Amino acid sequence: MTNYLDFEKPLAEIEGKAEELRAMARQNEEMDVTDEAAALDRKAEELLQELYKTLTPWRKCQVARHPERPHCKDYIEALFTEYTPLAGDRNFADDHAVMGGLARFNDQPVVVIGHEKGNDTKSRIARNFGMARPEGYRKAIRLMEMADKFGLPIIALVDTPGAYPGKGAEERGQSEAIARSTEKCLQVGVPVISIIIGEGGSGGAVAFASANKVAMLEHSVYSVISPEGCASILWKDAEKMREAAEALRLTAQDLLKLGVADRTVTEPMGGAHRDRPATIEAVGKAIGDMLKELSELDRDGLIAARRKKFLDLGSKGLAA
Repeated sequence: MTNYLDFEKPLAEIEGKAEELRAMARQNEEMDVTDEAAALDRKAEELLQELYKTLTPWRKCQVARHPERPHCKDYIEALFTEYTPLAGDRNFADDHAVMGGLARFNDQPVVVIGHEKGNDTKSRIARNFGMARPEGYRKAIRLMEMADKFGLPIIALVDTPGAYPGKGAEERGQSEAIARSTEKCLQVGVPVISIIIGEGGSGGAVAFASANKVAMLEHSVYSVISPEGCASILWKDAEKMREAAEALRLTAQDLLKLGVADRTVTEPMGGAHRDRPATIEAVGKAIGDMLKELSELDRDGLIAARRKKFLDLGSKGLAA
């Protein structure tokens, strides 16, 4: 059953009517609803295109958070072979909000790291809704050090509302862990590629996205704070999240203009959740293209290019 977002309610009604007709036809073989159902399908397709033609930043946030959107685990299972998960930070515990390990991408050995939100109530609780604790970032640091040692490209799949802000996480050095993960991204002498596949929230995302190449799915978002959090601080009213989303410039299209993202990956009409295989295939192609672009750089060149990329941030404006 499709989960519809708030702004998709008119679409839900039309597609629901089409499905009702087909259900009636399945129960009564003498009933022919082919033409009526096809007409509703055409109307639904036209409405879907109209809704997604000019999505507002807030609606893009809603699409980026869609529960049926492909998550890190889905991409790893579909795009990587011989995936060997590695667990724990060798200090405190294993954080299930961060998954990663050794794998092959198009038969090339790589290290893949990502946030995993889970896909049902049980797994979402186990994964802490993709909000990593310090041990998750320290696990990522360990994997990045291994990648650097053995000359393996790092591929990071970012999908988090932000790092976990709980008391225990702060006591174990959340800020320090995020800072060191960001630092390690900038230090390693191997290609680092990050793809924002859903939400890129705050330092929790930056810790994996300080990369040579940053790609964003068409309807993903990447921001220093959530629209709700921003609205609560600036207007003392979380209901101002629509205005906050506009002001934050968090869409893939805005961030491409600002030079924060290097490319956008087109999603199927209606968002990644409407055609998961096509989305995953598009992400795989983008990863392959970015790896090829970086293959000619040596260790010093990769570090220098990454350093220049982040020192240049802010030199481009939305009017550029």
